[in-house]
This record gives sequence, C-alpha cells and structure tokens, in this order.
Amino acid sequence: MKPSDYDSPPGGGSLPTSPIAAPALKVQKSRHTLNDVPPLYQSEVSLPYRRSHPSAASLYASTLSPPGSRSQSPIGRPASRIASGSVFGAGSNNALALASGAGDSPGDPLNLILRAFVPHVAVYTSEDTDVLLKEKGFSRGLWELLRPFGERVQGKVIIRDSNGSSRTFEDYSIHFVQFGEGVVHPEPLTAGLRSTQIPRTNGVSEKSGEPGRGQHRQGIAIPDVEAVVDRHLKYAEESFFSLPQSPTNHGLDIDVPSPYYGLYLRRLLSGLPLTPHETFAHPVACVIAISSRNQTPIETLRRLYTESHTGDKRLPNWVDPEFLRYYVLVHEEERDDITRSMSLFDQMKRNLGLHCHLLRIRGTQSVATDDDSIPLPRSEWMSASEELADIRRSDEDQEDFEDPTRYIFESDATAIRTFIREMVTQSIIPTMERHVSVWNDQVASRRRGLAGRFVGLTKKWGFGTGSRTSFSGQSSGSNYDILGFYRHDAPEAIMRKLADYAFMLRDWKLAHSTYDLLRSDFNNDKAWRYHAAANEMAAISLLIMPQNLSAKSRAETIDTAFEAAFYSYITRCSAPYGALRCLALGLELLRLRGGSSIDEAAKWGIRLLESKIIGPVGDALIKERLAVCYASKQGMGTRQWGGRRRKSALWSVLGAEAWLAQSKYIQAQRCLNEAHKTYSELPSGNGIDKFSYASAFVLGIGNSLNQNLDADELDDDSDPGDQSEDVDEESEALDMRGRRISTLGMPGGATGASLETAPLKAQLDRSEEERGKQDKGEAGDDFG
Repeated sequence: MKPSDYDSPPGGGSLPTSPIAAPALKVQKSRHTLNDVPPLYQSEVSLPYRRSHPSAASLYASTLSPPGSRSQSPIGRPASRIASGSVFGAGSNNALALASGAGDSPGDPLNLILRAFVPHVAVYTSEDTDVLLKEKGFSRGLWELLRPFGERVQGKVIIRDSNGSSRTFEDYSIHFVQFGEGVVHPEPLTAGLRSTQIPRTNGVSEKSGEPGRGQHRQGIAIPDVEAVVDRHLKYAEESFFSLPQSPTNHGLDIDVPSPYYGLYLRRLLSGLPLTPHETFAHPVACVIAISSRNQTPIETLRRLYTESHTGDKRLPNWVDPEFLRYYVLVHEEERDDITRSMSLFDQMKRNLGLHCHLLRIRGTQSVATDDDSIPLPRSEWMSASEELADIRRSDEDQEDFEDPTRYIFESDATAIRTFIREMVTQSIIPTMERHVSVWNDQVASRRRGLAGRFVGLTKKWGFGTGSRTSFSGQSSGSNYDILGFYRHDAPEAIMRKLADYAFMLRDWKLAHSTYDLLRSDFNNDKAWRYHAAANEMAAISLLIMPQNLSAKSRAETIDTAFEAAFYSYITRCSAPYGALRCLALGLELLRLRGGSSIDEAAKWGIRLLESKIIGPVGDALIKERLAVCYASKQGMGTRQWGGRRRKSALWSVLGAEAWLAQSKYIQAQRCLNEAHKTYSELPSGNGIDKFSYASAFVLGIGNSLNQNLDADELDDDSDPGDQSEDVDEESEALDMRGRRISTLGMPGGATGASLETAPLKAQLDRSEEERGKQDKGEAGDDFG
C-alpha cells in the first residue's frame, strides 16, 4: 500500500480526509463564527440536496447546524471552560463563572443541566380552547404552542436565595408539560434486595415499544435515546457526504461537545417523568386556560380547578395538590369582542385572584407566505419517544409527510413572550421563594438541630417503638409507605421538594445541605430509590457550588455519593436510567473542575462503560468524551508533564473502533484523525511505533476504514447523476488527494519528518536516523 500524499504537518489545519467529505476538511477555510451559524429554523433552507425526503430535514436540525468557531484539536489550546490550576491550591475556583456563563453555550453540558432541572408548568385547558388551537394549526393544544417559548424566558430574571441576596439570570427557562402526562407509579415495597438482573441495552432497537408506553412504565427508556441519536447519525452518513459544513468534520473539542453527544445528553434529560422519589417534574404551577368563546367562563374555570385538585384528573397522593393555579383567558382577535374579554378578565381577577392573564392571539392559521409570520422552532426538550415517533412517521410515509415546522404571527409571539415572562417573574418565582423560606424555617431547620438529630437516631434504632423493624425491613416509625413512596405532607417529601426547589432556583448551598440531610433518612427507611436520587443530586449540587474541593474532601463526599447512588440504582432498584444520568452528569461536572478532578471524571466514565447499561451509540460517545476529558488535563513545562495526551489518543482510537463497528465511518474517521494528530504532537515524536501490537491494532482499524470508505465511493460513482462536467472534474481532483482518509498505521515512509516534532537535542536527531535505518522497508505506523 502506497502512502498518501495528502498528509499534513502537525497543526497544519487540515487532516487526511475521505473522498466523500473532501471539500469539507479544510477546517480553517470553512470555519464559521457564531454569527455565521444559521438558526435552527433556517437549517432546511440553506442545506443542499439530500437523499432523504426534504420535509424530514427539520427533524434533524439539532445536529445539522455545526457549532461555531471550532479548533481541530484540543491539544495546545487554552481550555476556556476548564478550571485552570490544581484543586489542591487556594486559588479562586471557577465554578461560579462556569455556571454564570453556561447560557452562552447551548450545547455545553453544564448548560444542559441548568436547563433540564427547571420548574415544570402543567397546562390544563377547556374544550373550546383546544378547538381554537386546532383551528390555528396546533393539534395538541395550547401546550404545543407555549412549549418552545418557555425554553428561554425573555429578559432578566431576578431570584433571591435563602440568605436574601438577589441574583440575576438571563438564561432562565421553564418546561411546559401536559397535565397528568408522564406519571410513573412506584413499585410496592418488598423485603430484601431486589433482583440484581438489570435490563441490558447493548443493541439499538427502534421497536422497543410505542412512544409513551415505555415512559408510562419506567420513565425515560435508554433504547429510545440511543435510537434517536442513531437515526441522526445515519442521516448524516447518508446525506451529508458533500456538505461543506457537515458537523462530522470538526475534531474532538474541549469547550463544545459533539452535536450528537449534546443530543444524547439532552434527550437523556428531556421529558423527566413524574415520579415520587424526585420532584423536578412535579408541577410548580398549572396554567388553566379558557377561550373567549366560552359561554360560562367562571364556572368552567372552577370546574377545571376542581378536576385538577380533587376530581378524576387529580395527580397521585405523593404529589402536593396545592401548587399554583394560573388562569389564562385566550382572546381571539379576529372574531371576539375585546371589550367583553376585558370585562371578563376583570371578573376573573376579582373571583380567582391576581394570578391571571389575558392572552390575545389571532385565531387564523399562519403560513410561511404571510408577511408577519415567523417560524416556530421545534422544541429542544421534547422527549426521546416523541422525537422517535416523528422520525418513524417520516420514514413510513415519505411522500405524504409534511414539514413539522409551524408558523405563527409575530404579534402572537410577542404576546406569548410577555405572558410567560409575567407569569415567571411575578408568580412562579415569588411562589417558589416563599415556599423555600417556609419549608426551610418550619421543617428543615428543626431537622438540622440537636432535637432533629436525636429524632433521626430514634428512627434508626427504633427507640420508643414495639419492635425495631417491621416485616418489610423498614423502621416501624417511618413515614415511608408500604406502597413505595412518602405522602406529599411527610417531612421527608417536603424536604426533598425544598431541595429540588432550591436547585431550580440555583441556590446550590441550600440544595446540597438539604440533600445531605435526606440521605441518612432515606437510608434508615430503606427507601433505596429516594436514597439513590438524594445522593446523586447532593454530588451534582456540590460540584456546581463555587468552592474549592481538595482530594480528601472529594473522596469523602463526591466519590461516596456517586458510589452510593450508582449501587442503589443498579443493584437495589434495577434503574439503569438513573445510573446513566448520575455518572454522565458527574463526568462532565468533574471534568469542568479541572486539575486532579479530571482523573476522577475519567474513572466514572470508565465505570459507566464497564456497567454495560448503555447501547453501542452511547458507548462510542462516552469513549469520545473520555478522550476529550484526558485531553483537557493540562501538563506542566515545555514537555507537558502530568498531561494525559497518550490516554486521550488511546480513547480516540477506541472510539474509532466503536464507530467502525456500527458503520459510522465519518465519525470513526474523525476519532482516528484526532488520535493521529495527538500522537504526532507528542514531545518525543515516537507515537506508538515502539509498540508492535498497538501499531497493528491501529493499522487494522485504518485499513478497514479505508476499505469501507472506498466501497462507499465506488457506490457513489456508480450511481447515475445529473451533475455538471465541472463538478465531476472538481470531485475527481479532490478524490485523488483524499482517497486515503487516514494514514494511521501506514508504512513508515508515509510520515517523514513533517509529522514529527523537532528534537530538542542533537542526540535525538541521531537516534531518529538510526531508527529510520533499522526500520527501512518495514511496515510501521504513522505516529513516528
């Protein structure tokens, strides 16, 4: 095999590429700034021809728009989001700066955490409101119209913490949900440990239940998350071979994750189920809406309230029914009288309180050709089952499938933004702050005192009761119900809600202290799912807090909490989703801490791979993140002592192997080129050519990748096309230079001096010459 002449020196800005993606691999020439990246709703307009149906393009918009201004390799670049310096030092910690600037990076893992655990607002509407919204083009009602606007509250949001100090956030959001949807009932309490057999998801199966059915039983299903990301990857492999801005062209990046990894985390955190062991998905408020067409408005509002509180639509008894009710009158501008609606609105405020709003929208359906119409972007936080259902519909009926993009009038968008901002700043946030203050004073403060600790000891050892434990193994003085939950008025449930409210209000200190108190209570009651969730959130809130953590304190708090959460999720609860969420978020937050925390982050990432609870797509994505994690470890001195660049390259190679096994050749090429670049920039310049087995392993991956991409190229060339002669000549010229997408593991002559770093001593020059004489004519790798 002859070496390719398309090699470039280290840091040259372009890497060996595949012929199918050759026009896109000159990264420095095609780099875009943040201002150049089109919005999601413009992606389908600016994209070239696709093999798939054009109407399905908007379904994949979340991975079509590449992040702006990427560097090709993380090595040698400043890590702007990684805390510099060692965690052992007394310098200032960057966690506060990380949290405050997370909103500027939509795909950043910390930003995803802050936007996932936010207040949930239920929507419960009358029949006439549903009819009005269906005429407007929204078949699922008012919830479908409001959901995209809640994902970014307009303007600044001021929140007071438990100490009374105010903080301002410009990236606050809420999630609108349908009232009563996504309820996951707990399993009854059983004696002893649960079966250690956990569902393994080592294969992607898109037939793992209909959308919503698995969520009703077990919450978020990992196979659905894997299937969604797998479909995005397949779409990219099949449709973007000639796209200059393909998201698979950039290298592994420290600051901005892969769009597919960002999608994986977002779908993992989207559609949080309504469960008893955590209250993030419990409604903080409920929008009760009627339209101006209603003939008995006040009676209808009272009926809707009764149904949601004590009627057939009420939530389970482990959900506090005393959440905020926010009453909305939807006025139709074209047909209804605004004077009558204003009079009715005043009557609503007199009878129902001040938590009311008059929403004025147009009743006709907007289309793209209207002068004042704007596209309504798809929700970024739809559940995996919902997105998978849309993708399946596009596959089953490609001819009749319509573009899911909806259009609304600009006046409607302005009215909705004003409504959401007013509801959040004047009703939801003050209500949450008041609840936090009351619960902290009346419940949590008593638990933190000496008397509260004494009560905890009596509950643990059963003093003052007839027997220490009941037949089910729990303390006889416990508030833990035999059906597997705490009632909403139990002190443990109130404190859990206090901690979750504090977390959603970004009061990390209060949230962590409350989670820490609950861990022992749940452990005493043997409420293992509660215990796992409390440990998970205690570690996450502590990692977000702006304070230094020494290696000793990290081992005593973070490691202990993650270990307890992972063990309870897997062994005691058979809940692989909780274990995956716990370790995935822990990996990202520890990595952002920098210093020695990066090694701890990699440890939990490897633990996640060893657990076998993720499928092949998640396995490959986690290996990519481990490569980025090790690459972000900054070394010292000119030789970068203490860095982890060899480990980073190793995980890049393993990631390439994982992608190659799934026939994701562009992703495999991306990882393999990153490993090549990392090895070529080592100070020694030796790479892995001294390790025969490693060289042979990388050589095999490179050869297999070349063969598969050459086969794809031949298939593309054999298809008849209607391209012009000029385009064919240009493609041929690029094919000649890019036929070997990766020279990893090629004969030693492929690299030459251009891929080696300059030796610092003359002795190194002589050793390189002697090695070249010895290895002349032998097959080697491309890292030397």
